[in-house]
Amino acid sequence: MTIPSHMRAIDPAQPGGPDVLVVSERPVPEPGAGEVLIRVHAAGVNRPDVLQRMGRYPIPEGASTILGLEAAGEVVALGEGVEGFAIGDPVTALVAGGAYADYVAAPTGQCLPVPPGMRFAEAATLPETWFTVWANLTDLAQAQEGEWLLVHGGTSGIGTTAIDYARVRGLKIIVTSGTDAKCRAALDLGADHAINYNDGDFAPIVRDLTDGRGVDIVLDMVGGEYFPRNLASLRDGGRHVSIAFLKGNRLELDVAFLMRKRLHVTGSLLRPRDVAEKSAIAEALKREIWPLFADGTLKSHLFREFPLEQADDAHRLMESGGHVGKIALTLTAANPLTPATA
Repeated sequence: MTIPSHMRAIDPAQPGGPDVLVVSERPVPEPGAGEVLIRVHAAGVNRPDVLQRMGRYPIPEGASTILGLEAAGEVVALGEGVEGFAIGDPVTALVAGGAYADYVAAPTGQCLPVPPGMRFAEAATLPETWFTVWANLTDLAQAQEGEWLLVHGGTSGIGTTAIDYARVRGLKIIVTSGTDAKCRAALDLGADHAINYNDGDFAPIVRDLTDGRGVDIVLDMVGGEYFPRNLASLRDGGRHVSIAFLKGNRLELDVAFLMRKRLHVTGSLLRPRDVAEKSAIAEALKREIWPLFADGTLKSHLFREFPLEQADDAHRLMESGGHVGKIALTLTAANPLTPATA
């Protein structure tokens, strides 16, 4: 196929509300050494995209200003030194930016095959949440079979992925959600218990559910006033892992409480990690998780898809919290805006 010189993309000129998400024309990227060029059929929508649009998520040095951290499509060009990939391969990829576009360049180490029988829109919802959950629960928290896990936002992309992780890795999981309907949805997905956080402090409920012991791990996206409640929910020697801070990143810590309970408090960000680290996560996912999509044990939790031109509506849905699982943008056949000169 002829690769055009320009493409459609969502690349806001300034921070703002969803209305800044308009389609513009940008040059098609060139794949660098060790990269493939993907013709994007779908892109996942994630909370960091919303924060970047609002000007609250710094773009890593060298990353594209075009929104989007995960894409699925077909390989259309190979960069220098690329092996193991061929033109036409269906892949889904984690990228540092640039997925809301007709084409995106991705390091080969961050690409995974589209599971058999899965649509591109479904595959585009896998990388960001699975890379995040695996890196923080397996690598950082060293989650073990039989342990108890507490996750907030049980029907979010991270929440639904954490439920799947717990189910296939043999953990028991408690989630919190903001409505009874979402709690029921989390239970239907496989959560062991679901707590409506609007009913009061979740920490005493968590301790009751674990016979007074507390959970082994908290995976927290909230921060703020949730932090002391999270620590109160942990068993002695428990691990607290922060991956976001929707309610604030300034926390008060009672060090005496921490010392008395021998708690471990840590956290991480995925986007700033280098290609080598992300590639190692991808290898683990390809080995441990991707076969479970192939045999039907796992599936994508795609809630709704929007065309690229309705990225603003996709962000409004994300901000409303009215979804269970993931949201995707779909791109029709890439428009050859300015055909490249042969």
